[in-house]
Amino acid sequence: MSLAPSLAPLPALPAPFDAGLRPEAPLVLYTHGTPNGWKVSVALEELGLDYSVVDLPISTNVQKQPWFLAINPNGRIPALHDRRLTGPDGGPVAIFESGAILLHLAETAGQLLPTDPVGRLQTLSWLMFQMGGVGPMMGQANVFFRYSPEKIPFAIDRYQRESQRLLGVLDGQLARTRYLVGDQYTIADIANWCWAHTHAWSGVDVSGLPHLQRWMDELAARPAVRRGKAVPAEVKLRSPEDEARFAAEARKMLA
Repeated sequence: MSLAPSLAPLPALPAPFDAGLRPEAPLVLYTHGTPNGWKVSVALEELGLDYSVVDLPISTNVQKQPWFLAINPNGRIPALHDRRLTGPDGGPVAIFESGAILLHLAETAGQLLPTDPVGRLQTLSWLMFQMGGVGPMMGQANVFFRYSPEKIPFAIDRYQRESQRLLGVLDGQLARTRYLVGDQYTIADIANWCWAHTHAWSGVDVSGLPHLQRWMDELAARPAVRRGKAVPAEVKLRSPEDEARFAAEARKMLA
């Protein structure tokens, strides 16, 4: 993919969301402190790319406002403006869906995605495994275990069991390989880790998954992963009171 030598104009954002924009940054990340948001910020940090951050407090439903729907019609974070590419309207190209963003960043940087056909296909398989399985199932486990005002045992058990099964699939692969695609650290590892390491919040026990635990610990120790997880701000759940406040904010999105 050919990237333009000059940058497309910065997008016009309403205050206060324009405060974090930097004229020299080629990428603008719209995000919040969630597993899907962390996927992109971790990848950006691993790739060493320069980017501006626009924090969208999603419990206020700002992501449903018209200005953001013009960036992502689905009204979800993360989204990315790549100013190195000019869209039909003369502005920067907007990319949404975390998997699409990861793939775009890896392809344009030439990193975190194997160049050989087999390694590429394996990476895409494990990336889609997260997009279609781990993320949605753990997300629903969070809803029914943490956020729903009505506790429905069947729903809680169903999504926790399916999340645990999917994490077991990762454990089985990681029993054979260091990373999900052999010895190559890829966007598939980033995507799956950003959800898998939050298993306790979903109420999912991983004590019987030693290979998953080894891999989660290894990735958690990477400096770029630590930096990326702190974008736009570190999520601190150090007490039951912290957890209750976080759940109360998340519950607002269910209304």
